[in-house]
This record gives sequence, C-alpha cells and structure tokens, in this order.
Amino acid sequence: MDTLDQRIISRLVADARSSYSEIGKAVGLSAPAVKRRVDRLLDTGVLRGFTAVVDPEALGWGTEAFVEVHCMGNVTPDRIRARLIPLPEVVAAYSVTGAADAIVHLRAASIHHLEDALERLRAVDMIDRTVSTVVLSRLLDRPPAPEVA
Repeated sequence: MDTLDQRIISRLVADARSSYSEIGKAVGLSAPAVKRRVDRLLDTGVLRGFTAVVDPEALGWGTEAFVEVHCMGNVTPDRIRARLIPLPEVVAAYSVTGAADAIVHLRAASIHHLEDALERLRAVDMIDRTVSTVVLSRLLDRPPAPEVA
C-alpha cells in the first residue's frame, strides 16, 4: 500500500459515495486507475466493503454499555463468539487481556431493554459474572485515518 492508496482510502472514509472520477481528481489519477486500486484494496482485504453509517440513537437504540465478561474455566474466543451471536443487542465483542475473557459492546432502546439484554447475557451457560459500564455520552468516534501527513 502506497501514499496514493492511503489517500484513496481517506477519501472513501470521508465519503464512500464519492465516484472514482471525484476521487481521481483529488488524488491525481484517472477514474479507471482509482477503480483498479480500489479493486486491489478489496481483493487484499484492506477494504472490507462499503456501507451506510447509521446513527443508532436515531433508530431508537441510544442506550449502550460495555460489559466485561468473565467465563467459567478456559473458554475459547470462538465459543464465546458463538454464544454472543444470538443476542441482537451485542454490536461488538472483543477477546482481551487482563481479568476479563471478553469485552462486549451492547446497544439497547432503553435502560430497561439494556437490563433485559444484560440478564440474557448473564444467562449464557459459560458466563460466571459480568461487570457493566453504561455509556453516558460519546466523546469521540473516529474512523481510521490511513493518510500519512
């Protein structure tokens, strides 16, 4: 990946609806050259796809929490993931170092919905205990910035 690729990615992060022509003008390439580079970035997995960014609060899912998950015994990340997939309130989950086995990001429509989601999470057979932190406000939400200064 070179500087041109980084600049193309920056343009796509800023506005994924930009045309190849618009991106080309910004980075000094033709539209077909931008398309070839974008295709290569997709093929190599640098770009995983294109999507709309939705405000969860606008959809009524503005309550969120981060939950430390502590499991009984040695549980693999794949097994944890498999048990979390059926819970629609789980929007992300991470295996981590430290005392917890995983950190789970939950989103819900209300504090009562969040409480219900936490109870269903705690009911998962391998989970021993959880430690929850409810988000009060989002201070920073930054996409990756591939462009090098």
